[in-house]
Amino acid sequence: MNKLFVFVALFLGVVVVMFSFGELETILRTLQSAHLGFFLLALLIQIGWFISSGRMYQSIFRLLGVQEDVFTLSRIATAANFINVVAPTAGAGGVALFASEAHRRGHPTGKVTVAAALFLLLDQVAFLVILALGLIILTRRNDLNVGEISASFFLLAIAVTYATVLYVGYRSAEKLGDLLAKFARGINWVVRRFRKENYLSEARAHEFAREIADGFSGLTEKPSSLFRPVLWGIFDKGLLMLVLTCSFLAFEVPFSAGTIIAGFSMAYLFLIVSPTPSGIGIVEGLMPVALSSLNVNWSQSVVITLLYRAVTFWFPLGVGAWAFRTLHAERGDPVD
Repeated sequence: MNKLFVFVALFLGVVVVMFSFGELETILRTLQSAHLGFFLLALLIQIGWFISSGRMYQSIFRLLGVQEDVFTLSRIATAANFINVVAPTAGAGGVALFASEAHRRGHPTGKVTVAAALFLLLDQVAFLVILALGLIILTRRNDLNVGEISASFFLLAIAVTYATVLYVGYRSAEKLGDLLAKFARGINWVVRRFRKENYLSEARAHEFAREIADGFSGLTEKPSSLFRPVLWGIFDKGLLMLVLTCSFLAFEVPFSAGTIIAGFSMAYLFLIVSPTPSGIGIVEGLMPVALSSLNVNWSQSVVITLLYRAVTFWFPLGVGAWAFRTLHAERGDPVD
């Protein structure tokens, strides 16, 4: 939890910086005029997002022949999101939680590991569809800059890397094991410059590759069926855009569909490529800039960002902490 406190401090620091750049009096006046009803509606939409994410997981699980109810998957996914924030490991912590829950519930660990990894890939594919629309809108408005293009290519590189690893695992466990072992050796070479012991196990890399291959061996439908979870991923992003719309409505800020799509695309892009978990501190600092470039007043951009992040980051983080504790309670594990 010490890491979480650091992220909170970073977030508060960014908030202070934002307030120092804008007119504080204008920001406070905008906050006072907020409509609570739209904030509550945004929370309800976010709850729907939890269920929609569980439905996306369920569609992937079914591709691999694993049956699980959507509410259970929603709870595990929310807890995994919490783990990825407080113990950032590029999504590996969330995948490990899914694997652990799969073992406890009698599901094949390899299949669930593949499902969790596929979720990360297909979620990025779904966002790339939305991002393409956002980039088109920015291009039409002459607002596209080098930073946004570079971040987009970086995201595409991440997605291609995920896809390559999973494809190699689908084709051959031995080749994937060799590939992951090379990654492990490279990382260990870097780590040994700072400490003597290895950071990653090459043996574990080969074991993980066999788990991936075993998971793909149970594929019960055609690979083209992956379009279904991608559509659920696009629906997920649509719900988050509705939350952003509620943030505009709560402060009576005029907007267009293009402003919502482009603003969300940039905010979510910053979230993914950010060096901090879930973009904490980064999104809060850059999202007002992106909204301002879309002709939204700076002080209004600040309060819209704060409301949007309160609903899409802090609220899920609290729910995720609760979900994580309940999962441990079911196991009978102690929770600090």
